[in-house]
Amino acid sequence: MPSEKQAAVKYYVGVDVGSASVRAALVDGAGTVVAHAERPIQVWEPRPDHYEQSSADIWAACCSVTKEVVRGVDASQIRGLGFDATCSLVVVDKQFQPLAVNSEGQSQRNVIMWMDHRAASQVQRINATQHRVLSYVGGAMSVEMQPPKLLWIKENLPESWEKVGYFFDLPDFLSWKATGVTARSLCTVVCKWTYTSDRGWDDSFWKMIGLEDLVKDKYEKIGNHVLSPGEAVGKGLTAGAAEELGLPEGIAVAASLIDAHAGGLGVIGADVKGHNLPCENQPITSRVAMICGTSSCHMGVSETPIFVPGVWGPYFSAMVPGLWLNEGGQSATGKLIDHVVRGHVAFPELEAKAEASAHSIYTYLNSHLDLIKKSLPVGFLTVDLHVWPDFHGNRSPLTDLTLKGMVVGLTLSRGLDELALIYLATIQAIAEQDTFWRRCRLQDMRSPRCSCVVG
Repeated sequence: MPSEKQAAVKYYVGVDVGSASVRAALVDGAGTVVAHAERPIQVWEPRPDHYEQSSADIWAACCSVTKEVVRGVDASQIRGLGFDATCSLVVVDKQFQPLAVNSEGQSQRNVIMWMDHRAASQVQRINATQHRVLSYVGGAMSVEMQPPKLLWIKENLPESWEKVGYFFDLPDFLSWKATGVTARSLCTVVCKWTYTSDRGWDDSFWKMIGLEDLVKDKYEKIGNHVLSPGEAVGKGLTAGAAEELGLPEGIAVAASLIDAHAGGLGVIGADVKGHNLPCENQPITSRVAMICGTSSCHMGVSETPIFVPGVWGPYFSAMVPGLWLNEGGQSATGKLIDHVVRGHVAFPELEAKAEASAHSIYTYLNSHLDLIKKSLPVGFLTVDLHVWPDFHGNRSPLTDLTLKGMVVGLTLSRGLDELALIYLATIQAIAEQDTFWRRCRLQDMRSPRCSCVVG
């Protein structure tokens, strides 16, 4: 039987929605992860640079992983739930039913993913306005943000546009599914929608870019009730959502965060005492978080706003209350490594050998590099092979979505050795680009003393 001490433990559930999977963790009051689970989610790529998902598929995965991590736990000990997710755009009608974001009319595909680049011409026109809100995104809006996607829908899918009831950032959609409340998080609307903490929405911006419809209904479609990240949403978990998630009705649901920002908050706010790091006993403004996944994001906070060309922000209270956030990074890093490895002709051989050795493909590649390096350090294996990693454009500091990737030094060889080498060269290119970003931009963010990496 559990002791009284064990019975008094309070648990919290965190759900993290990435680009390709959903993860949940059950965490106790001391921050210890007690259980975790993961489920894949579907991605459609109907044409180049179009990436779509299904909000129903994502919610089903959230329910599945949540039920798994709380299995066997006394429901009375579960006190709260929080979501983070990619900054993808969810489109629903006035009855909250999914609306198609594609010309095929497939309504179950109602999510335009963050990495979707279909709105290239729309973002170019938005940036040509030089509107004052652009100063808060490094001087040029990214195609990853929501205004160009909204404009694309209006111009290309007029039927869906007329039927729209709500546009959600994915983290806010999940909060709505859990609570029935359409409130938005300050994190999402500030970082991806041009909202500011002090002035709210800027009517002149939306009218200038041709989305005056959103102003007329007092921003009901994109959010006129904004909460700080972590603030309680409504009256907590609804009965319907509680049943789907396997959680108690009425437990607190926190206003959400974008996935990278949840990682940034955890890293920048981490207790580093006893690890002999330069930022020990220094304020959190001395740190930069590097969040690695499908893309990569560098994040730093400051007490005063810092405007840096090519770096998103400054965003007030979007991640850490009372502090300004700046962020940059690259659109495709983990995605690029995956693309290079899985697209190589020797991938089936790699997959078979990795499975036979009971290792992941990347563990196997790392071991293979050690085998072929001979007497030289492994890094010298690619002295004649170089990768330019902007296969999906450049997020920062160049803010150019038209840039393309490049590989120099290819031969006619097609074996596993060559796959391992191009894998290594891709990692080196990403690392070098990270170094370039730091050299060019972190000095403008007042020389942080410590970098922390999570992925």
